[in-house]
Amino acid sequence: MSKNFYDITIAFAGICQACYLVQQLAYKGKIDHNATEIMIKSTLNINPKSTLDVYGNNTSNLYIGLNTLLTTLTALNNILYSDLIRYLLSLIVLERRLRKNPIANEKLKQSIKLLQQQINYFEPMSNGVFNALAGIYIDGISYIGPRIKVTGSSKILQNKLIQAKIRALLFTGIRSVVLWQQIGGNRLQLMFSRHILITNAKKILNNS
Repeated sequence: MSKNFYDITIAFAGICQACYLVQQLAYKGKIDHNATEIMIKSTLNINPKSTLDVYGNNTSNLYIGLNTLLTTLTALNNILYSDLIRYLLSLIVLERRLRKNPIANEKLKQSIKLLQQQINYFEPMSNGVFNALAGIYIDGISYIGPRIKVTGSSKILQNKLIQAKIRALLFTGIRSVVLWQQIGGNRLQLMFSRHILITNAKKILNNS
């Protein structure tokens, strides 16, 4: 069966967007509000009508992720982008371990359902939501390893809210990896189908 590389590219851009936002937050202490809100909302959309529906049904919502995809896939051996690539590959490994751990998987699903019931009391970009997602990440994902070491400004990374936001964004990255894997994405494509992903990302950006 031929793979739908349009959808695979969209989901992979979601992973890339989460990784980029983590990097920006760690070094600068601030991130793009709209791109972050899209990623936060993606974690709560567990019954989407399509791959793009996860990201607000608009390719422009993944502008940062698509550009990051192009950057990382054309610079896999470039040390300047080593943090981005490390986050990306670590999230893929984490999702794989989560998938093979039915107890952790079920615990995660229950935590998301509980958050969905509470979300009406918070704005998507509120500290409460960041802290809730960070808690889900710590309790349901990070302990299964590997632990993702985020690099950046030590002063910024000491801030508790920044820490919560980073964990929340890592969790949104896991959600995108789950989606990516479900629609046929895999690590081999990053090497052997890289040109297809790059071509699709460029087309999507041109049509956004």
